[in-house]
Amino acid sequence: MPTVPTGVITDHIAAVNACDTDAIMATFAQDAYVNDNHREFRGTDAIRRFIEKEIVGDNVTMEVREVVEHYGDTIVRAAYEGDFDKTNLPDEVLLSNYFSVRDNKIVSLVTIFNQSAEL
Repeated sequence: MPTVPTGVITDHIAAVNACDTDAIMATFAQDAYVNDNHREFRGTDAIRRFIEKEIVGDNVTMEVREVVEHYGDTIVRAAYEGDFDKTNLPDEVLLSNYFSVRDNKIVSLVTIFNQSAEL
C-alpha cells in the first residue's frame, strides 16, 4: 500500500505542514466543503476561516502513515500534532482524511477520528 499521497493532496499536506493559509486554500475548489469534527464548512470563505483558526492558528502538522486509493477517492491516515486541545485524546492523534479530487482541486475533505472497529 502506498504511503505517499500524490498530486494536489501532496500540495495540501505540504501547505498544512508549512502553516501557509494561502497555499492550503489554493488546493480547494471554489465550492468545496470540509467536514471536521462533525462540523461542515462550505465554500472557500468558510474553509479559510476554519483553516486560519484551527489549522494554521493551532500550528497543526500531519505525518502521513497510510494512503489508500478507493474508487477515485484517497484516504490519508496521518498523525496530527499542534497546539489544539488534546483533552481526552490519545498520546498519538491519528486521523483519517477522506479526499475527493476533481480537476486537480479538492472538492471535499472529511476528517474523522476513527476508532478500531472491534466486533
